[in-house]
Parts: sequence; C-alpha cells; structure tokens
Amino acid sequence: MALLVRDRAALIVVDVQEGFRPYPVFAGVADSCAKLVQAARLLEVPRLVTEQYPKGLGHTAPEVGLEDEQRIEKTVFSAARADGFDLNGRDQAIVCGIEAHVCVSQTVHDLLAQGVEVHVPADAVGSRHDVDYNRGLERMERAGAVVGTVEASLFELLERAGTPEFKAVQKLIL
Repeated sequence: MALLVRDRAALIVVDVQEGFRPYPVFAGVADSCAKLVQAARLLEVPRLVTEQYPKGLGHTAPEVGLEDEQRIEKTVFSAARADGFDLNGRDQAIVCGIEAHVCVSQTVHDLLAQGVEVHVPADAVGSRHDVDYNRGLERMERAGAVVGTVEASLFELLERAGTPEFKAVQKLIL
C-alpha cells in the first residue's frame, strides 16, 4: 500500500444522514467527515457523497458542510454499486461515514475487489454499536484496507509543510 497521493485519491462520504443522528458517535463522525470534505476541497481531491434511501433516512447532515459535492442517492448498501458512482480513474479512495460494518464496509470491499487502494480513517467512521464498529474495521483491514486517522490521511495528501494548503488544512485539525 502506498501513501495517499492528491492526484490519485478521491474522498467518499457514505451516508452521514439525519436518520443516524441518534447514534452516540454521530457528532464525532460528522465532524471528522466535515474536516475531510473541507480539506479535499482545498486540495482539489474529488468528493462523492452517498445518501442511503434519503426519503426514509433524510439527507446528509448540515454539519458535514457540503457545497457542490456530488450526491448519489442509493438503496444498495455499497456506494460502489450505486448508479452514478464513478471514481473517474482515481485508484485510491478515502472512505468515511456510517455504518462501519454495513455500507462503509461493503463499499470498501467492492473497491478493493476493483483494485482500488482504500484508506479508512477510523475516527471518521462509526456504527451504532461498538462491536459492529470494531468488527467492521477489523474486516476491512484484513481485506487490505489501510486503517488510519483523519489527520494521517490529510498529512499524506499534503506531502509537505510550509505551503498555503498546509496552513489551511492545519487550521482544520487543530
């Protein structure tokens, strides 16, 4: 597995929707996803956002801070199987969102099967129950995903300090 590279990577935000707001981990996951979205915007990394059955689960939480990000409505669990999902030639993906053991996991497994290198920031994914979160991360890592953190992912994309992008991203994580 390689380090994340700006012109190879895409960010996939999976189902950080209003219907999951009652989960104890929701606020932390939404905040971490927001940092990834803002940094990806600054670094010109493509962003794909999915919403699982928004009619029933609502739309992406406002604190994620979406602007012109492409939103994909889906009823399949894996974002990679949703109509309109396209990495446009990117061969690395940062996958974050809810739930670690269902939609995030199935997305990660499908992307790995397609030969995409997948990075999962553990602090930007969540599940309603700890056991599901832990087993979900474990299964993704065993399958070949790189499990890291938001901060590690962002510093890999930045590559160096002292740039305007570094200073802008640094403000997001401090």
